[in-house]
Amino acid sequence: MSKHSETTFNANASAETASANIDRLVRWADDFPVQGVRFADLTPVFADADGLSTVIEALAVAGAGADLVAGIDARGFLLGAGVALALGSGVLAVRKAGKLPPPVVSQRYELEYGSAQLEIPESIDLIGRRILVVDDVLATGGTIAATATLLRARGAQVVGAAVVLEISELDGRSRCDGYPLTSLKTV
Repeated sequence: MSKHSETTFNANASAETASANIDRLVRWADDFPVQGVRFADLTPVFADADGLSTVIEALAVAGAGADLVAGIDARGFLLGAGVALALGSGVLAVRKAGKLPPPVVSQRYELEYGSAQLEIPESIDLIGRRILVVDDVLATGGTIAATATLLRARGAQVVGAAVVLEISELDGRSRCDGYPLTSLKTV
């Protein structure tokens, strides 16, 4: 078996194991944070050592070649830091508005239940950096798309995006273009 075939096999096995742990541990909360939204609470996955490590390992496969991981506020911070360690790269915290001291660079975006703004420090040079964007859930795609727009505006190359859970009925994948998108579990 060639090295590439082994890597593909291991990547598939890693994703399958992570998906099984997600199924086993995720907690669903109806009508949260607002009426009509079904929230996927991944904190039980993160609190389980096997669940967390298999998720980190599977997300890291999507980041091969990245030299920086952008973790989106807030659960993406947990995942992004783990993926960055697995890849031997740095991590960039993509924050909600008002959480960083100026100067910052920001990007406004729409959510399925409102709008928000993301920020990164202006002082971090992203020109030519190869960045993997990491978040917990892909819903409408607004957060990941805004992050990619923000990073590209600063001269970075978005090499991919990776999420733990994708809610297919909200079609967020359609907003994530120009880079591969990996989801460990689609519901």
